[in-house]
Amino acid sequence: MLRRISSHLSPLLHNSIGSLFPIQASHCLRALELFSTDKGCPVTGGIFCKDKPQFIAFVLGGPGSGKGTQCARIVDTYGFTHLSAGDLLRNEIQSCSKNGAMILEVIKEGKIVPSEVTVKLIQKAISLGENHKFLIDGFPRTEENRLAYERIIGAHPSLVLFFDCPEEVMVKRVLNRNEGRVDDNEETVKKRLKVFRELSLPVVDYYSKKGILHRINAVGTADEIFEQVRSIFS
Repeated sequence: MLRRISSHLSPLLHNSIGSLFPIQASHCLRALELFSTDKGCPVTGGIFCKDKPQFIAFVLGGPGSGKGTQCARIVDTYGFTHLSAGDLLRNEIQSCSKNGAMILEVIKEGKIVPSEVTVKLIQKAISLGENHKFLIDGFPRTEENRLAYERIIGAHPSLVLFFDCPEEVMVKRVLNRNEGRVDDNEETVKKRLKVFRELSLPVVDYYSKKGILHRINAVGTADEIFEQVRSIFS
């Protein structure tokens, strides 16, 4: 039936709006064709074509900013699904897939995993999830990440949380958390913070100019910080 609807609507769409919005018109026509064969969404690969619109929140902040703790609270309080770009890459490696082997080789060589690979893992996790609300933790880390997300997904996030914390506080937190990570030493933490300043702050500035960034004062107790988060989601 959808094929018949598509054939009837095709000339109408082309004649009425095609000349004004050629890209949007072609997407509409292509959507009808793909939905009639259950192939998914033409623009986003299926991510935003569920019964409910997807709510995507990016969570940014330096090491020790407390974003992990706050993500856990958001999940518990508001029912979000938490996705970590790092966890997705590690899980793909452990799956022993061809893609996972490629990721492992890239990491072994000391190179950065291509942004397209990370975005497609995020895309897959969202499309397979039953939830429609997602927290994407620690992504995008760079302008390249951001551009790849926009190119592949075809949309901006619903909102961006930025946990803004002084560097001396972040260093102290990391050194005190005793998680046994090899990079939890002062010299390495300061290097990570330098990388964050250089690569991630331009992403923060971009979303701030877009008007979708919420800057959270990440100094204080976990409860005090979560009150700021609660005011955003409530």
